[in-house]
Amino acid sequence: MRYIGEPHHDGSALYVSEQAPELGSRVTLWLRAPLAVGVTGVHVRTVHDGEPRYFEASRTSRDIRGFGGTDVWWRAEITAVNPVTPYRFLLTTGRGQAWLTAAGLVTHDLTDASDFRLVCHQPPPAWMADTIVYQIFPDRFDRSRPMGELPDWAQPRDWDRDPVIPSGPGTAEQFYGGDLDGIVQRLDHIESLGADTVYLTPIWPARSNHRYDAASFDTVDPLLGGDAALHRLSDALHARGMRLLGDITTNHCGDAHEWFTAAVSDVNAPEREMFYFDPETGDYESWWGVKSLPKLNWASERVRAAMREVLTKWLGPLDGWRVDVANMTGRLGAVDHNHEVAAMLRRTLGPQAAFIAEHNHDATPDLDRDGWHGTLNYGGFTRPVWTWLRGSELDLEHFLGVPGGVPARDGLATLATFRSFAAHMSWRSYRHSWQLLDSHDSPRIRTVTGSRERHLLALGLQATLPGTPMVFAGSEFGLTGVNGEHSRTPMPWNRPADQDMVTLAGYRELLGLRRAEPALRHGGLRWLHADADCLVFARETYQETLLVSARRAPGEPLAIGMRAEGVHNAGDGDVIPGDGPALRVWRLTH
Repeated sequence: MRYIGEPHHDGSALYVSEQAPELGSRVTLWLRAPLAVGVTGVHVRTVHDGEPRYFEASRTSRDIRGFGGTDVWWRAEITAVNPVTPYRFLLTTGRGQAWLTAAGLVTHDLTDASDFRLVCHQPPPAWMADTIVYQIFPDRFDRSRPMGELPDWAQPRDWDRDPVIPSGPGTAEQFYGGDLDGIVQRLDHIESLGADTVYLTPIWPARSNHRYDAASFDTVDPLLGGDAALHRLSDALHARGMRLLGDITTNHCGDAHEWFTAAVSDVNAPEREMFYFDPETGDYESWWGVKSLPKLNWASERVRAAMREVLTKWLGPLDGWRVDVANMTGRLGAVDHNHEVAAMLRRTLGPQAAFIAEHNHDATPDLDRDGWHGTLNYGGFTRPVWTWLRGSELDLEHFLGVPGGVPARDGLATLATFRSFAAHMSWRSYRHSWQLLDSHDSPRIRTVTGSRERHLLALGLQATLPGTPMVFAGSEFGLTGVNGEHSRTPMPWNRPADQDMVTLAGYRELLGLRRAEPALRHGGLRWLHADADCLVFARETYQETLLVSARRAPGEPLAIGMRAEGVHNAGDGDVIPGDGPALRVWRLTH
């Protein structure tokens, strides 16, 4: 088998003894090296209080087989001296020295940016490591009753007859009437997918269907059923052992919000300090200049107290938050309160609430700082999957603002992107980040891939790679959409022609596999092979190894090098077949 035969270490329990180390604790590290590499010595370099220190590792043995022969294992102990303690390995071979960091093996010196990390901050809730998230845009999921009287801004649409307006006038005002009790009616469907956590986009009173322009954070929109409906949904989910997450805009509110209306109506109002007003013109800062979304000023103690109260008020019905435009929160020009605010709010929520930040590019500078538990990993997962599996006829203007549409890239470039993003955050942040194929802010994965086969291959990567799978409601039916607005199609409960039942069965099988296999949720990640059309990797625990092959097009068969038992779409044997597109999973036998 052609494979990336380099020494390996990652942050999983197979290689790091303490997954939630306490400050000052001793932690055992393991490194595995193929015999062919010829490693003769290993040192661990840690950084203590900003100063590098070196500790010699000893050669040891472990009853875990590698590919192509028995690997050599090296063991060392280090101390978690700082809240985040970086470390890397210095390897001596017959050819000289090499560094092993989370970015891989190199024979040149490099900065500390890709070092492995021991993180001693309070860990995320234990339940997050196993979860599968299902995202719902409430106006488009289901409704429990006919639409009643609507506010003046809302333009009623027929659920199954009126297509979604993708852009232009009326986009934010088109209203289909989904509500929270409608979600309760469909919990069997959600649970059948293997999902155990429902994430709702905003549920506040507003003047738009997306509700990111909240008029209040103190009550649930009556159009969704009000506070009582949220409690009914939460109770129904909790009775099934499932959880519910909300969506909060810590960067801004709506211009109809009581905080802002008080501030804008009186220059002496105490709420004035909660926003950024120009003292001369009276103009105010807003999100990207959109005046309906005035920006909150986190230098204000009034903002801090008010938002702490909002986030804790809804705990109980909610089990945590996804934070909209978290990357912009507390940032304006030379002012940057982002890390401080994230850490403060995370502490306010306590140890059992999820706290996930939206970034649509690179979140790594904002992670591992005792704030966000993870991010929406658009840059490190969505984009590379799209570039590898995009359809030949895809014609999009941009990728979440990146001009030029979605480039076509091969498996080597895809792997390089996966590794680059993962290398710049801790294993903890990586595995708790949401790996998504699409969302209410993006085109649908079916539109991107152009085919069911590649769509399901993308889902296979989502189900088998580290991180938290997040499914946008409707993609399990193969719904399409060319942008975020267009993707917010009402669910096709009564439109059989829009229900791809083969795709639905694929979601149930692949997410069910994720749910059934501990190695897919908790195992390490070791890349074994990459070419233009095929990626092969192992998910490993001390107890077992699962081998995953993702092939986008036919190619040459690959020798595994040892006997394997088929788990998904794979027979027993020692060869990866060359047909594709296909995702196959084996359990290695020892």
